[in-house]
Amino acid sequence: MAKQLTDQVTFRHGATINSRLVQSPMLSRSGKDDGYVTQDTIDYYAARSQSAGMVIVEYTYVSHSGGPAQSFTSNRLQLGLYKDDQKPGFAKLAQVLKKDGNKAILQLAHTGREAVYRAIQGEKVYAPSAINFDFLDYDVTELTDEQIREIIRDFGAATKRAIDCGFDGIEIHGANHYLLQQFFSTESNQRTDEWGGQSLDTRMNFPMAVAAEVFRVVNTYAPKDFIVGYRISPEEIHGDRVGYDYRDANQLIHKLATTFDFDYIHLSLPAYNAKPAGVDQTFAALARPELPAETKLMIVGNVMSEADAEDALQETDLVALGRATLIDPQFGLKISEGRGDEIIREISPEQVKKSKLTPGLLNIFSTPKMEPHLPGRESIYALHETDASGKSASWS
Repeated sequence: MAKQLTDQVTFRHGATINSRLVQSPMLSRSGKDDGYVTQDTIDYYAARSQSAGMVIVEYTYVSHSGGPAQSFTSNRLQLGLYKDDQKPGFAKLAQVLKKDGNKAILQLAHTGREAVYRAIQGEKVYAPSAINFDFLDYDVTELTDEQIREIIRDFGAATKRAIDCGFDGIEIHGANHYLLQQFFSTESNQRTDEWGGQSLDTRMNFPMAVAAEVFRVVNTYAPKDFIVGYRISPEEIHGDRVGYDYRDANQLIHKLATTFDFDYIHLSLPAYNAKPAGVDQTFAALARPELPAETKLMIVGNVMSEADAEDALQETDLVALGRATLIDPQFGLKISEGRGDEIIREISPEQVKKSKLTPGLLNIFSTPKMEPHLPGRESIYALHETDASGKSASWS
């Protein structure tokens, strides 16, 4: 029987979601004062409790050094869950997301060299190796062995906090050039110890250790049906600079998925049907054979309509969508009710209010330079704000 977007999906540990649609993790630009959930965060996610069968809350840093990846001049920052007093806000977040029967997942991350706000504060920014990255305007410091082990423990501690807060699962963020990917990349990992270098096996050690710690905590404290996923970028190629290719990524996928009981592996893609250069098969088709039957495959990338989602489903078990839910937070509900033709496909001032876009998101998407953009963005240019200095109040 052909797969349908409205199929119920049961994960290997028993959790069931009401459709094959997932809201992908997207920075809401609503955190404040070093990672705390705000009312804007709550309102934004409450509006998306029917966007999909499962919502993955944006990347949340697990260590003080692990974020924020970027900052606002208005001090509206990325979320963090590395302190116990941050838990009440996340508990409210899980509650509002689950109010209509869908699952709430929290993505956990350490941004490594991308911890821009720490540099702005005059603090050290850490990475696998102390390399002079030409795209950064600050230096990075090589992590010591003990600091690496501390970050691994931080992933476990954040997982325990997510369990305590009532989330249905967590996703380990191993994509988008953040710390786990930095350890896996030959471009950013030039260590000579057990944590890296030119050996593919040693460059897998950090993500494998993080996964082991997460599963230790989950097996000790979480409900039996707690969901665990891993997100990965299937290649890191920028012209002549190659951190790894899809063949390397597939080896890591295979090792993760056959060593640990992951419920799903999430491919971070620019387009759901993207292919490696010079290869006829999609990244999804190439990754599929690396997964045991019990582990679901999820793909994301430029899914903007019901037709896109149906097309993407031919290659995967779960279809994740991002910008489409920024515009219409009832994307999944409308499909489940047979009203896919009513999905709103363009942003507008009216839809900004209905969709509860946070002030930070509105400012980013109301500037012509933002890519990928929201269709209809011209209609919200007039809503862009500046701070008291006359500078853009979006990213500083």
